[in-house]
Amino acid sequence: MAERSKTAEPGSDLGSDDIIAGNVSKYAVLPAGYYGQPKKGHLIFDACFESGNLGRVDHITEFEYDLFIRPDTCNPRFRVWFNFTVENVKESQRVIFNIVNFSKTKSLYRDGMTPMVKSTSRPKWQRLPTKNVYYYRCPDHRKNYVMSFAFCFDREDDIYQFAYCYPYTYTRLRHYLDNLQRRNMDYFYRELLGLSVQQRQLDLLTITNPALLEVYCPPATEKHHTELVLALVTSIFLSLSSKCIFIFLSSFNWEYVNKVSRCYGKVGRMRHILLG
Repeated sequence: MAERSKTAEPGSDLGSDDIIAGNVSKYAVLPAGYYGQPKKGHLIFDACFESGNLGRVDHITEFEYDLFIRPDTCNPRFRVWFNFTVENVKESQRVIFNIVNFSKTKSLYRDGMTPMVKSTSRPKWQRLPTKNVYYYRCPDHRKNYVMSFAFCFDREDDIYQFAYCYPYTYTRLRHYLDNLQRRNMDYFYRELLGLSVQQRQLDLLTITNPALLEVYCPPATEKHHTELVLALVTSIFLSLSSKCIFIFLSSFNWEYVNKVSRCYGKVGRMRHILLG
């Protein structure tokens, strides 16, 4: 990923979302007119990690920051996901973060959903209180929808992480599917569907009665999945597996859409096949 300057230049005016080229990397946001090393309370933002997304940070006031998220690869119209860390905070430091370039007009944030937060000393994800989160259309940002949330940092040595919702990384997915495959379950079949734009593997999962696999041979393709989904629905699938074949495409980001769409003609008809 492209690396931004590690220190925001005072007085700079980045007026277009189009210049967002990559995730911020240990990006210290300094007040206008300040030069030198960041002091405690000069927030340092980072999104150069798997599933991270934060392309730009503008210092508005001592307490307020405008945050710009990067668009999806191969789909620049879509800007939804964010995931970033903040460090170099002061105890009891209060801030307002504005995610200013959402592309969706409808969002669960309008119905009570709130962003996730965790820190190094409290590694379990928690939702921000609804009273601290606002989702609205803003005339100052091309009438884009903006999500603003207030937060108070309470531990100086912690690194805080904020995300749109619970992150589920490609690496975690691969580990989970590898563990499933090592169990050699006769009702579970995994194969390669294709590669993403960035050459990541996309798997195809089949869950069914093993006897049906002898009469039905899925094309060499790929799948989709999350741990929670399999944990909740596998028992239901098994109860129906004497007559049904269930096909799943492995979880992929919008980064994969253009590449994967070429395969849909082969597997679209296999979403749910009823034999009878």
